[in-house]
Amino acid sequence: MEYKGYVGTVEYSAEDGCFIGRIHGIRDSVTFEGESVAELRTDFENAVDSYLTTCAEIGKSPQTQRSGKVLLRLPVDLHYQLTVRAESSGASVNALLVEAVETLCKSKRRSAPRRPDTAVAKGRGGRRTARTTVKAGT
Repeated sequence: MEYKGYVGTVEYSAEDGCFIGRIHGIRDSVTFEGESVAELRTDFENAVDSYLTTCAEIGKSPQTQRSGKVLLRLPVDLHYQLTVRAESSGASVNALLVEAVETLCKSKRRSAPRRPDTAVAKGRGGRRTARTTVKAGT
């Protein structure tokens, strides 16, 4: 699900009898929910708009850009295999890793593990509600 450049993923909660989603790619916690696709879409768009409004109100940039640098730790044998593959193909290790990450990011499979530290607000009747948690200065 995408809106204004923000991406949300959704899973079904049998406990709550509805779909629950989370916006990814930001450091803040923004969730949304719905019992139907239309309701889910509406709540997702409202959550993004609320996030942007909250950021504007507190003077925070709404989306943290990444530096483009990633520290990667590999087992020694895998690092060796990667180096050999890069040298034999005439590419750099960095170029091979960028290609691998691009392939991963473009794949259809978008499932991600659920974050165990995500807090969930409960609304009327115990149902989850859309929630935005924005930390100032982050």
